[in-house]
Amino acid sequence: MIKNSEKFCTLSLTLNFHLLPKTVKRRVYALKRLQLQSANIEAKFYEEVHELERKYAGLYQPIFDKRRDFVAGAVEPTEEECEWQSDREEEDLAEDLQKKAALEEKQADSAVADDPKGIPEFWLTIFKRVDMLEEMLQEHDEPILKHLQDITVKFSEPGQPMSFTLEFYFEPNSYFSNTVLTKVYKMKSEPDAADPFSFEGPEIIDCEGCKIDWHKGKDVTIKIVKKKQKHKGRGTVRTVTKEVPQDSFFNFFNPVKASPDGMDEDLDFTLGTDFEIGHFFRERVIPKAVLYFTGEALEDDESYEEEDLEEGEEEVRIL
Repeated sequence: MIKNSEKFCTLSLTLNFHLLPKTVKRRVYALKRLQLQSANIEAKFYEEVHELERKYAGLYQPIFDKRRDFVAGAVEPTEEECEWQSDREEEDLAEDLQKKAALEEKQADSAVADDPKGIPEFWLTIFKRVDMLEEMLQEHDEPILKHLQDITVKFSEPGQPMSFTLEFYFEPNSYFSNTVLTKVYKMKSEPDAADPFSFEGPEIIDCEGCKIDWHKGKDVTIKIVKKKQKHKGRGTVRTVTKEVPQDSFFNFFNPVKASPDGMDEDLDFTLGTDFEIGHFFRERVIPKAVLYFTGEALEDDESYEEEDLEEGEEEVRIL
């Protein structure tokens, strides 16, 4: 009903425009040309923003490298690096919560005889805390993600088509031989020739995963099913095995591709969700990983969602 109303409204506005005097319509066309020039300038603006992101990514990288080392246990932070105003935070807790936290900390200390290396299950904990990622996570994925040591983002070089690459670094494990899994998101920042006035900033238009070199019998994206077959003539029964796909986070690295013949509603939704997840990794999870690990960033995300609902604005469109 709403869609029909919108179509009727658009049609009415179009008819009203055609009823304008010819001289007025000429001036409106002149305004449209100005609008197109503005859209082209806006596209250049976003290209420069991308270059700034690439530049500052290099400045962030030493910080992220140190984070990776602390998480993996490759480097032990100094006393000075560990200083934090936790005492002030604890004062804000209710007395009963403090007692509960102290008890849990004591139980955790007694459960682990030796000092654990780095921050165990850092990235897996983040996956479990974030609803968008937790929905992708399966029980058989968890042992693998315990080996995840870092997630980074790289931006395309100057002169190359606009894109960003997510890189997932794993320590040696018994599941696959890859040390890094990648996902490339291709973008464009230019008005569509067929509909230039729909331009609202960079768009993710496609993505490419990578091949995972699974060790034999360790591929969690498939499962083996057994099925009995009966011969129609002889009546004998045989058991056959067949590989079928199963849900897994690691399907993230084998994305569906957009069809040149157009997409149905399900495929469009799947691609849109994939693009949204890639953008979320880049904009939120990677820069603020520790805050997702502690849960503090989750409150910020809820605030962002409320603001989005009120304002209906976003900087990067997801097709």
